[in-house]
Amino acid sequence: MSKPSRFYRDIDGILLLDKALGVSSNAALQQARALFNAAKAGHAGSLDPLASGLLPVCFGQATKVCGRLLNSGKTYRVLVQLGERTESGDGETAVVERAAVPQLDDRVIDAALASFLGEQQQVPPMHSALKFEGKRLYELARRGESVEREPRRIFIHRIARVRLERAELEFDVYCSKGTYIRTLAGDVANRLGTLGYVRGLRRLTLDPFDDLPMYTMEQLAERSHAARDEVLLPSDRAFPDLPRVDLDPGAVAALLQGRTVAARQRAAPGELRAYDDGGRFLGVVQGAPEGRVRPVRLFVDVAAS
Repeated sequence: MSKPSRFYRDIDGILLLDKALGVSSNAALQQARALFNAAKAGHAGSLDPLASGLLPVCFGQATKVCGRLLNSGKTYRVLVQLGERTESGDGETAVVERAAVPQLDDRVIDAALASFLGEQQQVPPMHSALKFEGKRLYELARRGESVEREPRRIFIHRIARVRLERAELEFDVYCSKGTYIRTLAGDVANRLGTLGYVRGLRRLTLDPFDDLPMYTMEQLAERSHAARDEVLLPSDRAFPDLPRVDLDPGAVAALLQGRTVAARQRAAPGELRAYDDGGRFLGVVQGAPEGRVRPVRLFVDVAAS
């Protein structure tokens, strides 16, 4: 990342960006960073240019949550073109094979989708960013090469039909990290006795932000600077599952120095959210022996504290 100019500012928070079609995740990140004049920014989980929807953009201290969000469950709305297959499994490449689409009804569709629920092994597609002997798989695929890929464990929590119109099937799926929607779409089509590829893809939610609104760049640009900052979520919204502990001022100072301290409440084992007297989120701590806590990841500027 290039060094920010003096006009950039230190700002912390998580933006739930509604990424537009045709824009890469990195381009969307840079647009959002420029709009907020943020000195530091990162995104949590890429979306292909051919996909739209939720892309969490993290500013300042909140960039420390990116790794955690990469492991989150996600919900997608998937539009599958039945009766055709592309090499990439989406609209990036031309149709290479066609097949008849059998007579389908809602009952058949629902039964096929339900068969994908639960834990399963999925083989990643050749058109993916995974590496083989130092090369991205999509680089090999574009040269017409194919290599054996190890299956990965994934989990489909929910999958449900949205609509079926002629050769178009649309469904929603809530899935684990590592799920390739293009592979899933092709597998669903095969289960229905035909071929299929992803013609449209939109990410609807990402844990733990499933009940919160996302914003397009156009909506953000229409807001004043102050109103724009109001849509940013605090870093601790990424940790709703962690219990809270509060620290006295002396313990806060010691924690920020990397020391193990006592909390006001007897700390339970495992990771916790730590706060000071003013309700400021200090970071993630680990329960230690005798009810004490030690820092795991601090979310404050130690030098400025």
